[in-house]
Amino acid sequence: MKQTNKTLIIIPARMASTRLPGKPLANIGGAPMIVRVMERALLSGLGPVYIACSESDVERAVERAGGRAIMTDPDLPSGTDRIRAAADIIDPDGDYDVVINVQGDLPTLDPECIIRAEAILRAGHADISTLAVATQDPREIADPNVVKAVISFHDAGQSAGRALYFTRASSPWSEDTNKPVWHHIGLYAYRRAALSRFCDLPPSPLELRERLEQLRALEAGMSIDVGVVSASPEGVDTPEDLERARLAYKALQA
Repeated sequence: MKQTNKTLIIIPARMASTRLPGKPLANIGGAPMIVRVMERALLSGLGPVYIACSESDVERAVERAGGRAIMTDPDLPSGTDRIRAAADIIDPDGDYDVVINVQGDLPTLDPECIIRAEAILRAGHADISTLAVATQDPREIADPNVVKAVISFHDAGQSAGRALYFTRASSPWSEDTNKPVWHHIGLYAYRRAALSRFCDLPPSPLELRERLEQLRALEAGMSIDVGVVSASPEGVDTPEDLERARLAYKALQA
């Protein structure tokens, strides 16, 4: 693998969302949501941004907005597999040594989150990097839909560390209720070889039990570093989320 210090950002998009069908094309401030996510990713300035999709409607919407779309196999099992397939089409010679997977339902994502994930990966030797935010909210801590990262921190300031585990349970436990847990943010930066290795692995037992793909990497002995950020981006999974995202996007433009 070439060591070029070049970063590629890929956003997976698929129309078949169970709770919000057609999600990539949902209108956010006069443009499809996938275009808004692309715009936020471009603001990071880290490298080229591509949409990895499997529907021509998404491809056309991205290209009408001046973006770049890569068509991938609609039968790929996950967004990560779609990222890997797109990276291999875009860059068959491996000139880009880092690939960042930005979720396609984060229309108000702070570009600094993307920058932070890349910086954490390049600063260390981990295979993968991701992000987390501290929370003391009892509702979030108890909610199995809020994934928690269990982190061994590198520094007393708890700004970055090594992921020991990810779980839907409340973890790590403490009798001190003032201590936070770490709400995982599903944005990943991969070393190129690590992305290929990950996608070649079969689903692991803990991954299947917790329904958390990143556990496949940990069970296989791959390393994940976690950078802490100050706020979690709001994802869009339901019609209610979409309305909140529209209001949040409008506030960003004010």
